[in-house]
Amino acid sequence: MYGLVNRAIQGLVENQFGTEAWERICTRADIDGGSGFVAMEAYDDAITYALVGAASAELGLDAGTVLESFGEYWTLYTIEEGYGDMLTMMGSTLEEFLDNLDSMHDRIRATMPDLVPPSFEREEQPDGSSILHYRSERAGLAPMVQGLLRGLAKRFDSELEIEHVDSPEPGHDRFRIREVR
Repeated sequence: MYGLVNRAIQGLVENQFGTEAWERICTRADIDGGSGFVAMEAYDDAITYALVGAASAELGLDAGTVLESFGEYWTLYTIEEGYGDMLTMMGSTLEEFLDNLDSMHDRIRATMPDLVPPSFEREEQPDGSSILHYRSERAGLAPMVQGLLRGLAKRFDSELEIEHVDSPEPGHDRFRIREVR
């Protein structure tokens, strides 16, 4: 994953738990200079997973909770890091935005050639809900998607019910989302 992701994990930890907690997490993850991640540099995914595992152990939270918190934080962090205009272009509603996530990742890939983005596909359901298909080469990130959805709902002044429906195959998770009006 790119350093941008690792820097966002750092931002989340430092904002909520302090710099000392981040330093302990880096020590626990056996990462020297955890504040030296270069945003536009690709890092081995193992580093990010090690940070999540170390944060889980250090903070006394399960990894799913860490990932979910990170997902929500990511939606704000990317705006602060200069992606706000691009996010705005991807849709004026949550549904439009979700429908354009793959297109957004294609645009980002122009500046991050080593990016291996997930894929998202939204299917409207007769009951007014949507099924969001999340596909990724990276395992175990479904809780992060739930956090992303919560963060995006806030961005669009919406409230969502989010249910992880199932994982029909490795690398594929389905979520039922329903806007609460």
